[in-house]
Amino acid sequence: MKTEKQFTWPANKRAALSLSFDDTRQSQLDHGLPVLNAHGVRATFYATLHTLKQRADDWRRAAASGHEIGNHTVNHPCSGNFWWMGAKGLEGYTLARMETELTEATAAIEQTIGVTPITFAYPCGHKFVNRGTHTKSYVPLVAKHFLSGRSFRDEMPNDPVFCDLAQLCGVDADGTPFENLQTVIKIALERGGWLILVAHEIGEKKPQTMTTETLTQLCSFAKDPQNGLWIDTVATIAPYVKEHA
Repeated sequence: MKTEKQFTWPANKRAALSLSFDDTRQSQLDHGLPVLNAHGVRATFYATLHTLKQRADDWRRAAASGHEIGNHTVNHPCSGNFWWMGAKGLEGYTLARMETELTEATAAIEQTIGVTPITFAYPCGHKFVNRGTHTKSYVPLVAKHFLSGRSFRDEMPNDPVFCDLAQLCGVDADGTPFENLQTVIKIALERGGWLILVAHEIGEKKPQTMTTETLTQLCSFAKDPQNGLWIDTVATIAPYVKEHA
């Protein structure tokens, strides 16, 4: 049953915000990091291994400057209903295979950039393996191996008292102008929630992209003390929520 316990954010903040970006894409380095660093904002980047390795030195420097690099599995498995997954989709997975890929991804990230990921993002937000009566949730595996797991295309901020750290809500921010994102930010502020935004590319307006303008507006709004937001990585905010819920 949901409780009515009051939750207090640090430094008299009214709500929390994390900016997360999936797949360690090049535009995140080229267009995103300059904006984030200029505003003193630390973000979370969930690593796809082949893109991480392509620019390992750049990602190593990003991590050293305070940004988080998280786990996003070895093969980025989603439902086989996506044409680019097909027979390689989650419907053909077992829990044992998924656990192997989770631990292998962590080891690969450690080897590539010297960072041990402590949070996870579900590829496509999908949390199952197999099909029909054999379907299993792999949320317990994420809870076993990580401090938190972030979902995708959810509709609301996380309630810090009630939320399950193993399946945190992530709100899609791709292609969404700042004015629209303000609506869900307002909900977080009114309810004392933790909003986690999810995007992929950063740059010009196109599919699956947060524009540089929107990112700049988000950073400026979040860093304005009058707005009462604590903006930081998932790996920084999650332990606070765990300890104080």
